[in-house]
Amino acid sequence: QYIFLILVFLLQEASAPENRTLRPWIITMGHRPMYCSNDDGDDCTQYESVVRGGISIPPKRLFGLEDLFYKYGVDLSFWAHEHSFERLFPLFNRTVCNGSKEEPYTNPCAPVHVTTGSAGCHEDHDGFEKDYPPWTAFRSDDYGYTRMTIHNSTHLYLEQVSVDLGGNVIDKLWIIKDLHGPDAWVTKSYK
Repeated sequence: QYIFLILVFLLQEASAPENRTLRPWIITMGHRPMYCSNDDGDDCTQYESVVRGGISIPPKRLFGLEDLFYKYGVDLSFWAHEHSFERLFPLFNRTVCNGSKEEPYTNPCAPVHVTTGSAGCHEDHDGFEKDYPPWTAFRSDDYGYTRMTIHNSTHLYLEQVSVDLGGNVIDKLWIIKDLHGPDAWVTKSYK
């Protein structure tokens, strides 16, 4: 509960207009992802992920992160735990919210999620389900790491480097946003 309240405070501060003007991108990092297509039965594989929706205390669910991140206009969420890499389309409440069909990451109407937990460990890779949900854009179980460059207030670049393939870039992505914060979500309809 206290950690959740601290997170609310930090997101309120980060999204204050004067702070968002100075640092428009809000990027979060967490250990266990909200969503994944791994085959290990972890929380992110469940329909009602605790990280995403919160703890069920009837009649409601408390301390979920997805509504909180959406409310404060989080642009990008990095996750770990799964020993794999998975890039998702912009996503809210299990609904893909692409900017457009042709350019899903240009002015998306929800946060972008990236699980990058494939740096390597003695526990080996985490496998994937054969079939994957519509929000999965790219996935790999190569050992590797993610590089991010924030070019300016509108352009952010990510690339996934495969160590297994000798340092080759196996995935890349530009997130382009003309507007940051929760106002960015209402300017688009779900696609």
